This record gives sequence, structure tokens and C-alpha cells, in this order.
Amino acid sequence: MSSLLAIEWLKIKRYRTFWVLAGLFLILLPLWNYEISEGMIKIGGNGKTGINILSQAYSFPDVWGNVSFWGSIFIMFLSILIIILTTNEFTFRTHRQNVIDGWTRLQFYHAKILLVFLLSILATAYVFIIGAAFGLLHSGMVSEMTSDLKRLVYFFLLSIDYLGFALIIGLWIRRSGLAIGLFLLYCLIIENILKSIVNWKFDTSYGNLLPLQASDELLPLPLFGMVKQMIHTIPVADSVYITTTIVWCLLYYFIGRRMLLTTDW
Repeated sequence: MSSLLAIEWLKIKRYRTFWVLAGLFLILLPLWNYEISEGMIKIGGNGKTGINILSQAYSFPDVWGNVSFWGSIFIMFLSILIIILTTNEFTFRTHRQNVIDGWTRLQFYHAKILLVFLLSILATAYVFIIGAAFGLLHSGMVSEMTSDLKRLVYFFLLSIDYLGFALIIGLWIRRSGLAIGLFLLYCLIIENILKSIVNWKFDTSYGNLLPLQASDELLPLPLFGMVKQMIHTIPVADSVYITTTIVWCLLYYFIGRRMLLTTDW
């Protein structure tokens, strides 16, 4: 496994797009959380006036859910990166060169899967660092630092879900522009429409079990969670969304495996 990752690293370490997209994730995530923590979202005013409705969201243990939620938004940068890295293999025919050099098709595929896992682990570690930093700055209750760390596990699952889905789109479309467009179209529009139709037509929450929505449900904006409690909605257990997300991720793996083993290179 280490040799597969080592070769992947050789491919991307001098690739400017990799550093740009990774840099956007690394820089914008803490900056965005800083602006939120300083009161960018207020009720009844702006600047020094108004009420900072998310001021408590950066104290332990709430900081984990809040930072993880915003991380789930910025994970789009890494998802687009996975699409570009995957489609480049077909654009520049490096996928064939890997096989000529001795790789099997499965080794090529597993190298991409390992990259998805590695980026998910690194992104989760980074969210932990950001959450710990903001929590220590805004909370006097350091004893609660380890409370609600399950949100980081949820973020890890969400990262694999998004990056795995992006990998499948890249393997299927094989053209970066079209693949990115389809990915964004599905994430931002199609899935939301499908979710709304299913939930409204059948008066259920089954629409929340769609591929990306299932992991999104694990990390709602804390303010939305408070609203749901106020209107007394019946919550769906996190275990349902965890199981669904894992099932989707396994489906991504087997779908991608079948595509690479049965399609023409």
C-alpha cells in the first residue's frame, strides 16, 4: 500500500492544481470559522451591533459539531481535486503507462482509493486542530474538550463519502470539466430536488438517505439542530445515517472496481 501511495505522491507533488485546491481548503476553512466566531452572522445588526447567534458554537463541546459542519462545505475543494487527479490519468494516458510498468488495473484503482482515505484522514486531523484551537480560545471548560468528538468521526465518514463519490464520477466521465460540472450539479441541485420530492411525496425521511445527503445529515448546522428541537420534529438516529453512508461508500468501491475491470482502456 505504501508503494502505491508513494507513486501517487510522485504524480501530484509538483502539480500546481493540487497545491491550489489543497491550499484553498487549508486557508479558507480556518478563516471562515474565524469570521463566524467573531460575529459575521448576527441578528438585529452588523459590525459591533446585533447578537452573535453562533458565539457559543466555538466553545467545547459545541465547537466540534460547528467546525465539522463548515468542514463539510469546504470538502468540495478536495472532491474537485480527486476528480481532476482521476480524469488526468485518462487525459494524459498515465493509467495505461501504469499498467505497462507492471501495475494491474486493481492496483491502479486501489491507489486512488488509498488517496481518498489519506486525504480524508488528513482533512479530519486538520479539522481537529482547528476545532481544538478555537475551543481553547473560546472556552474555559477544557475538561469538556473530549466531549462530542464523535463529530470528527462523522466528518471522516462524510469525507470518504464525498471523495469516493467524486472518484466514481471521475472514473465514469473521464473529462475533468464535464465531471466537475456533473458533480456540482448533483451535489447542489439534483440531490436536493430528489430529496425534497421523496420526502414530500411519501411523507417520510427516505430522501435523507441519498448518497451525499446521508452523510450531510450527520453534520447539520448547530443552529438548525436547535430549530428542529424547538419544532419537535422526530429525529432519525445517527446510526441510520452512519450505516447508510458506509453502504454507499461500499457501493462506490464495487461500482468503480467493475467499471475499471470491464471497460476498455
